[in-house]
Amino acid sequence: MRTLTGEQVMVRIFFGESDQWKHQPLEIALIERLRREGFAGATAFRGSAGFGANSVIHTTHILDLSSDLPVVVEVVDTEEHIDRLIPILDEMIDDGLVTMEKVRVLRYRAAKQ
Repeated sequence: MRTLTGEQVMVRIFFGESDQWKHQPLEIALIERLRREGFAGATAFRGSAGFGANSVIHTTHILDLSSDLPVVVEVVDTEEHIDRLIPILDEMIDDGLVTMEKVRVLRYRAAKQ
């Protein structure tokens, strides 16, 4: 079992929920790929509203219901693993935003079985 403590790296990947990878929702395809590649973990969040580089607002508001709500996938791992993430993102992400920052991991452990 892997452990993470102290200073690590967090990557946030922003895109739209209509984005796909090989006929699968991009967030599912990306999370499955990261799991296969041995990353410590990843979580996808769906936003209720947002806009990106094209300035089009996507929202859950009933009058303007969007079919392309914002999605953010967060990955926290060692710098070495994050270095391996960049070519994966180059392969799988066409448009969106990717940010990276240092974080301090206080706790990372699996549930007791």
